[in-house]
Amino acid sequence: MKKKKGNFDIFKDYVASGVVQKNRFLKRAIIKYLDANGNCTITELSKELSISIPKTTGLINELMQDALIQEQGKLDSTGGRRANMYGLAPDSCYFVGVDIKKYYINFGLMDFNKQLINQKDKVPFILENTQESLNKLIHLINEYVKEFNPNFYSILGIGLNLTGRINNKTGQSYSFYHFQEEPLSEIIANKVGIPTFLENDSRAMAFGEFYCGDLTSEKNVIFINMDYGLGLGIMIDGKVYYGKSGFSGELGHIPIFENEVICHCGKKGCLETEASGYALIRKFIERIKKGSSSSATKKNKPLESITLIDIIEAAKNEDMLSIELLAEIGEKLGRGLSVLINIFNPELLIIGGTLSETGDYIRLPARSVVNKFSLSLVNNDTVLKTSKLGEKAGVIGGCLIARNKVIY
Repeated sequence: MKKKKGNFDIFKDYVASGVVQKNRFLKRAIIKYLDANGNCTITELSKELSISIPKTTGLINELMQDALIQEQGKLDSTGGRRANMYGLAPDSCYFVGVDIKKYYINFGLMDFNKQLINQKDKVPFILENTQESLNKLIHLINEYVKEFNPNFYSILGIGLNLTGRINNKTGQSYSFYHFQEEPLSEIIANKVGIPTFLENDSRAMAFGEFYCGDLTSEKNVIFINMDYGLGLGIMIDGKVYYGKSGFSGELGHIPIFENEVICHCGKKGCLETEASGYALIRKFIERIKKGSSSSATKKNKPLESITLIDIIEAAKNEDMLSIELLAEIGEKLGRGLSVLINIFNPELLIIGGTLSETGDYIRLPARSVVNKFSLSLVNNDTVLKTSKLGEKAGVIGGCLIARNKVIY
């Protein structure tokens, strides 16, 4: 049996006649209220929106006809007739998250009730600033979308996470696929046929972790994305902080060290040169060339082809060189975290990204250095955790960002 197709005109930006425009505005207000507060009755909505019960009832009926909301049972009552509860219809519409890594892509599909109902991890892909790489990306997105029959699924938006400098308002990338004047988000939207929203990968992961991770009442949280590079997501007073131009969070490029290692940004001494996936691989290769041994090299692959996954797997199998280098990376990271704690005095620091899979191998050395270099009165109230969502953080964040862009 085919699912009834929803009417999504209320999410589109266009100017209509007075009554139609007002009704569209009120319907969106109902959707937003249900999204923020969960199921409720017509009486509650009428009071919240300051409109009559008959008017609210009419709008609810139209939204049910559009398949966007549905009855969710009866409200418990000690006497009299029990009122109907209404909430968002989970299967009315969907959102896709595309989390791009250096050597693979994670995909995710989220329903209208913010539940991740499908995830496809580690689809092979090489991130390069070439037209061929962009074409491959578009092909993989199309393939993932086509897995869901359009007669049964309505995808309203795609959230695409990409490393580097991103303008999330214009959809432009300044680090990858910037060889055309048209914003990257528009290029992909035109090729896929679905509105696409671009976001920095670290901030998208932070967004997912902040809203679906291990937070309870925390309002001031910092998320560190430890992948090949080193990124940051900041929550201040419950809101994600972007900065004036949308480029906040360049933790990896704080000049902390006196070294001669040239960072990917072209400068020397950046935190990323000593506390990142790039740094870990560089140090690993240097140690192997000096005579150290590791189980990560016993896969008959060239030394220069060693990846973060290889070193992480070796560490999980108690490879001493990998564990030792991870501890060194953690210590160097601790210096950067000390700076963040002294500046922001956050309630919670979350270490996420590919390297967070190593758990205490990085977290404990980082915590030790934080205790040494940050002010004790400032860091006493800061908890340091590893990501609860892991690989899901990026796709969940991407889905939520697309969802918010469409609804709000």
